Order: sequence, then structure tokens, then C-alpha cells
Amino acid sequence: MQPNQIYFRISLLIICLSLFSCGSEEAEETKTLRPVLYQKVEYAGSLNERTFTGIAQSDKVVNLSFRTSGIITQFDMYLGQRVKKGQLLAKLDNVSSRLSYEQAQTSLSSAESQMKTAKLSYDRIRSLYEKGSASLSDFENTKNAFRNAENSYKSAQRSVQIQKEQINYGFIYAPDDGVISSIGGEVGENASPGQTMAVLNAGNQITIDLGVPENIINSVQNSMQVDLVFSALPNQKFTGNVTEISPALDRNTSTYPVKVTLTSISDGVRAGMAASVTFRFSNIEKQSLLVPAKAVGEDSQGRFVFLITENSESATVNKQRIKIGQLHSNGFEVLDGLKQGQKIAVAGLQTLLDGQEVRLQN
Repeated sequence: MQPNQIYFRISLLIICLSLFSCGSEEAEETKTLRPVLYQKVEYAGSLNERTFTGIAQSDKVVNLSFRTSGIITQFDMYLGQRVKKGQLLAKLDNVSSRLSYEQAQTSLSSAESQMKTAKLSYDRIRSLYEKGSASLSDFENTKNAFRNAENSYKSAQRSVQIQKEQINYGFIYAPDDGVISSIGGEVGENASPGQTMAVLNAGNQITIDLGVPENIINSVQNSMQVDLVFSALPNQKFTGNVTEISPALDRNTSTYPVKVTLTSISDGVRAGMAASVTFRFSNIEKQSLLVPAKAVGEDSQGRFVFLITENSESATVNKQRIKIGQLHSNGFEVLDGLKQGQKIAVAGLQTLLDGQEVRLQN
């Protein structure tokens, strides 16, 4: 091989090695920075809206049941049925009640016969006593016997009336006009006293039952107007008024029960529908810094956010300890640890590290 060829090959090899080395350095210098969504810390201003979720109910709900036991022989109810006040909806066989009624009538007839006999005896002895032909003891005995027979007769009369009412307890009549919203029985079933056979929505108004937290409840007033949106009727808006405010906390939900009544009736609103109820208050919050709830993390040392520090070439996230106040609809109120205009990460807190270099993303 000629010297020139050897020199050419060596030069080519040196050039390739140099290019490879530069590429490696560039690869090492090029870092993959994690994109981070951020938001500036700003004052929230005077927030005046609160939205809570509730459930629509009829303002008058009646559980229909028998007041005695027996086998259901008639059940004229179905879901969505409109009924009129006084309409017969269901009845029992009432065998035991009818038997008791017949026995009470028999006892009444016997008591009446005994009373009449005692009355005749009393009248006869009294006449003899007035003529001096009967002793005082005979007169008193017949008088007491008559009074006892008379009391027994009156007691038998009350027993007949009670047994007659017992028979009526085996019938269910509609207590008011309304719509059957639930069914709990059928023909042939053995019903017990107080067992709900059906539920009647008998009211003319729709109410919304919801819970309000303790930091808001004192701002809720009777007759306060609210706005409502039903998830089943997304394109319609409704208004209502606060009609009931509970003075006691519901321990199951840790909220105060509130009832809102719709100001207008709509056929589209049905009991059981979910509703979003928006309250508008007057300056219930002071001017304060707010950060999104998703931007606030918590560890063994307390609450924190990832504060973003920018330089000419990159950005860095650092844990910033904060003191928070109340949780509002727009996020946490910040009492200490942040200033207006600072940037914080608002997503992916679980994967960020203190001092990590990141790439900001709007």
C-alpha cells in the first residue's frame, strides 16, 4: 500500500472519530425535560357563588300501608299511576278481622238481651219496693245488676265499633291526589301492619334536598332565591327558594340539611333527579390568594406546592411550604407561603421532585 493511501485512511478515521465524539457530547448535553403545567397565583376577588348537589323530591310523600295483617287479595297500583283521593288501591282478605267482628256482634246481642232482662227485673223490684213489698237489699241488688248489664252492653257496642274499624284497616285508599312512585307488594303476598305497599307522591311542588357545609350555613336564609340545573335536563334552567334550613348537623354527611322548592312546576322534573343548586351570596369571602386544590400536596411536614423558579435557559420546581385556609369552589385559600404573581405547578405533583429541572407548558 502506498504511503499516500495510508495517510488518507488514517485521516478519514480521525475525522469519523471526531464526528462521533461531537455527536455523543451533543446527546449528553440534550436533556429530556419533563413538561409541567403551571398557573400564576392571583387574588380571587370577592367570590359570591356556591354550588351544591341535591336530589329532587315531591313535597308530600306518603308511604301507603295496611294497619292490620292478612293476604292481599286486590292490588290496583302500578308505577306512574295517577290516583284520586279516596280511590281504593288495595285490600286484604281480612278473615281474622271479619271473624272478630262477627264475634263482637254476637257478644253485643247477648249483652243487649242481658241488659233488657236486668231492666225488667229492676223495674219490677223497684215497683214492689215502692209499695213496701220488697226489701232495700233486693232493690239495691237488682239496681246494681242492671247497671252492670248496661255497662256490659255499652262495652260490647264499643267492641263492635273497634272490630268494624279493624276490617277497614285491611283497605288502602288514596289519601290525596298523586302519582304512585314505588311499589312494594302484590296480590297473594302476606302483608304485615305498617309494611310499605307503595309510595305516593301527593304534593304539587318539587323540592330539592341538599346539604350545606358549616362555613356557609349561616349565610343561607329562608326565601333566598337559588338557580338550579338538572343533569337530566341540561338545556333547561330553573329557579327556586330556600324553604327549610335544619338547625342541626347531619352526622352522616357532616352538613346541614336544606330544602329548596322550585318556583315553577315542570313535567320534566321528576322525583329522584340530581340537581346542581347555585347560591349567590354577598361578599362572603374576603380578598385572598387562591390556588387550585390539585396544586396542593401534603406530606409528613404539612401542605406544600411546587414553586417554579425560571432562569434564562430552564425552570426548576421546588417544594414551597404553605399555610392554607378554607376550601372554596376555586381552590384553597393561601394564608402564608406564596405571593401574587408566583408560578406553581398544577398537575403531576406525585411525579415531581424537589429541585427538578422542568419545561414549562401552558
